Amino acid sequence: MARAVKAGKRERGTGKRTRGTSIRSLFFLGLLGFFVVATGVIARRTFGISQSRSLRALERQRDAIDAARVKLESEIRDASSRSRLVPIAEQRLHMYVPPDSQVIILQRSPPPARTPIPPSKHN
Repeated sequence: MARAVKAGKRERGTGKRTRGTSIRSLFFLGLLGFFVVATGVIARRTFGISQSRSLRALERQRDAIDAARVKLESEIRDASSRSRLVPIAEQRLHMYVPPDSQVIILQRSPPPARTPIPPSKHN
């Protein structure tokens, strides 16, 4: 009879262990879920930080290229100005700006009058 009492107590104890085990299992599953979500958030933030660093580096590179483009456009404007080209043309190409006495101004003749084209009779 003592065995039956002990067996009965074990069955009741087993029931409590099952309930305790299920609560413990749910707790550990919740903890595992939290860990997975936290790991995902940390990984996403790490990826975002690295992407923002590379984006900032690309923006700095773009700004440097824009500054170089503006500088080159300014140099081109300066190099193609008349005050800069005239001395070079005179020295290297032996060209010069003629004095007014050598300039001949030609008058344009008026263009000949156009006669209207008569409409066709095929329409």
